[in-house]
Amino acid sequence: MKSNDNFFEKSYQVARQIPFGRVTSYGAIAKYLGVARSARMVGWAMNASHNNDTIPAHRVVNRKGLLTGKQHFDGTNLMQQLLESEGIKVIENQIQNFDTVFWDPTIELI
Repeated sequence: MKSNDNFFEKSYQVARQIPFGRVTSYGAIAKYLGVARSARMVGWAMNASHNNDTIPAHRVVNRKGLLTGKQHFDGTNLMQQLLESEGIKVIENQIQNFDTVFWDPTIELI
């Protein structure tokens, strides 16, 4: 097993707990896992999860609410469509009311 496999699985465990209609960031997951400087690795994990329907990778965005991972989803707007189907408003690849829909695992998963 590669060392990334364990980190990826831990990232997936957190992502699976993001509630419907909420989002978090790559950095927030990394911080929760105790590796605050590994937001990029969380991004790699989410990218690697797209064939697994149990991981809501569409709910993980960058720290400003931008859909930076959207190119890794099938179809040009699938990430946005999935978010909008959960009631999240997205304009020009940016989540609106980001502070309101943001889910922080360091607070929520105590």
